[in-house]
Amino acid sequence: MTRPVLRRTTVAAAVALPLALAGGLVLVTGCDSAKGSDKPELSVSGAYLPQPAMPDMAAAYFTVKNDGGKADTLTKVTTPLSADVTLHTTEGSQMKHTEQLDVPARGELTLARGGTHLMLGKLDHKPQVGEKVEFTLHFATSAPIKIKVPVEAATYRPTVPKD
Repeated sequence: MTRPVLRRTTVAAAVALPLALAGGLVLVTGCDSAKGSDKPELSVSGAYLPQPAMPDMAAAYFTVKNDGGKADTLTKVTTPLSADVTLHTTEGSQMKHTEQLDVPARGELTLARGGTHLMLGKLDHKPQVGEKVEFTLHFATSAPIKIKVPVEAATYRPTVPKD
């Protein structure tokens, strides 16, 4: 009985390690990959930080996917780049600060240009294209998730995969 588990673990590690090293995807909660869990099962993808035009302010974007059967809440994001990271939503053309963002069960929280996003103020330095910035995402119930966010050109627009 342990052989199938070892194979599954080995295959999962073989797939996850190159993705993690490339900074493309960070999987984080638990080893149980069964859908329908009664707890959040979070992963982060598509993270990027456009090179800021100003030396002291930036924005960042990513998607938090929840394959679990219980919702969670993004409560805070920290980074060595800035001690002033805030969560924002956009209503119409107005940006509004919020204390938390919901990650629905079996759903996604998407931070994107023109919508929900992170604002970083009082930057430690102006990040350059190609640099990777470490972020830690803090949640109400799940363990924190650390990600490396690539700095992209200011004009960068991620491509959306077609189904």
